[in-house]
Amino acid sequence: MPVDNQETSDKPLGLRIWLPLLLSIALVVGMFIGLSMQKTPHIVKVDDKLDAPITTRIETGRVEELIRYIEAKYVDDVDREKLVEKAINNILKELDPHSNYITSKQLKEVNEQLDGNFEGVGIEFMMLEDTVLVVSPISGGPSEQAGIMAGDRIVEIEDTVVAGVELEVKDIVSKLRGVKGSEVRVGCLRNQENKLRKFTIVRDEIPLISVDVGHMLNDDTGYIKISRFSATTYQEFMKKLEYLVEKKNMKHLVIDVRQNPGGYLQEATKLLSQLFQERDRLLVYTEGRTVHRNDYESTGKSFFELGNIAVLIDEGSASASEILAGAVQDWDRGILIGRRSFGKGLVQEQYELSDGSALRLTVARYFTPSGRSIQKSYNDLEKYNSDVYERYQSGELVSADSIHIADTTKFYTAQNRIVYGGGGITPDVFVPMDTVTINDYYLSIRQHVPQFIYRYVDQHRQELEYTNIDDFKAGYSVSDEALEELLQYAATKDVERDEEALMKSKDGLKLLFKARVARSLFNDEGYFSVLNDEDPIVKTALKQLKKTSPLTIRNK
Repeated sequence: MPVDNQETSDKPLGLRIWLPLLLSIALVVGMFIGLSMQKTPHIVKVDDKLDAPITTRIETGRVEELIRYIEAKYVDDVDREKLVEKAINNILKELDPHSNYITSKQLKEVNEQLDGNFEGVGIEFMMLEDTVLVVSPISGGPSEQAGIMAGDRIVEIEDTVVAGVELEVKDIVSKLRGVKGSEVRVGCLRNQENKLRKFTIVRDEIPLISVDVGHMLNDDTGYIKISRFSATTYQEFMKKLEYLVEKKNMKHLVIDVRQNPGGYLQEATKLLSQLFQERDRLLVYTEGRTVHRNDYESTGKSFFELGNIAVLIDEGSASASEILAGAVQDWDRGILIGRRSFGKGLVQEQYELSDGSALRLTVARYFTPSGRSIQKSYNDLEKYNSDVYERYQSGELVSADSIHIADTTKFYTAQNRIVYGGGGITPDVFVPMDTVTINDYYLSIRQHVPQFIYRYVDQHRQELEYTNIDDFKAGYSVSDEALEELLQYAATKDVERDEEALMKSKDGLKLLFKARVARSLFNDEGYFSVLNDEDPIVKTALKQLKKTSPLTIRNK
């Protein structure tokens, strides 16, 4: 009898029974520890830090098993990555409209929009026919420092011809963007010159501006336009505010967040702190199933004393824009003017996945100081996505009497005014949509205005020599002959002339024409200055702010 077998048989009976089981348990525990020690995905907060425990569960499960069977046995070849993405997207469709999957290719662009910068040459350009036309170099950026000017036509990038070869915008962007400190050589034609100008541009970090403009509307009232809430919005806002208060003696302020889709919650709350002198005033709070209530309060560190405030909102104002509007309305700090906001009251966190993609997941709801949740229903995703169109169809965008209140629960502002949640924020003063902006003929021509204007300005530079925007607004008007040139240009782009629609659109087209000329001459300040002079919502804001008590309005 072999010795080894004899030794085994001499062990106690209990040990012989339990040893295999103990080894199995040890193996399972070891596997669990190994899995739990895998690197936790890096988390990037989309709206702000939410102090909540993150539970990671690693599970292969039925989805992975299913895909393996398809790969091994299916009759045709399949794209595994495509199957996985479809599976992920279909899962997320069962949640809410704002939880989504971001591919690794998309993630860089998404993060740039939120972080507020990218690395490149610093120009805004457009494709005019088949030529890259510089709209404007970013002030202080690499292109401006190299000597590139608005109106230059880029025909070469690194000795490669890019004019007349039908490249797409993304192709031009990929050639111009690059790592900070690297160089790119471009060849440009300027005005009517035939000789190519050569420039070497050293790429650098380029800010993505989120505060478009800050200028005075009249002697005592300023205007600041915020297009989104990126990581640099508060800093940009404060620069504009400082300029308007200290250089222009601004007393009252109009904040425009129309068509602002939101962004970082913290940027909105920091900005709000500048509107309140008091400390520890509740601005917004967040709460979710696994996220405890988190209050955001004013800091009391307001650097400038502001008078009356108006906030402009519309159906495109969402998320952080609604946080701003909700706090101002609930505390009666200012007056809201425009149309009912979008209705997004959900907070997302962004989780980077191991392959470079990311999951943006809704983890909480936010509530205005009065306790309102302004998130509209998303039980019907198709209806949710077509909400703005439904508002137009119902007449809500042109009549205050057609505003739909989804949740009739009453909330109260600091001055005991009644407000509602459950589907966006209803303004204190309603201003209907200008229907010319959705006129099909107007929209058909509008898309060709930028290209036409750059040609027009180039051909009329002598008569457009104005020293400042005020002189331009007073001295320049769009003649019928100039408008006719635009219409003829649009006709070459297959826009069929419609005399009846033209009569309705004529004033709107002339205003847009003048605004785009102003932008060519005086950048965004010129553009918004011209538009704001005729903007019914801005005009209403100025009228309200002239009142001793702007909030003395009819309470619905």
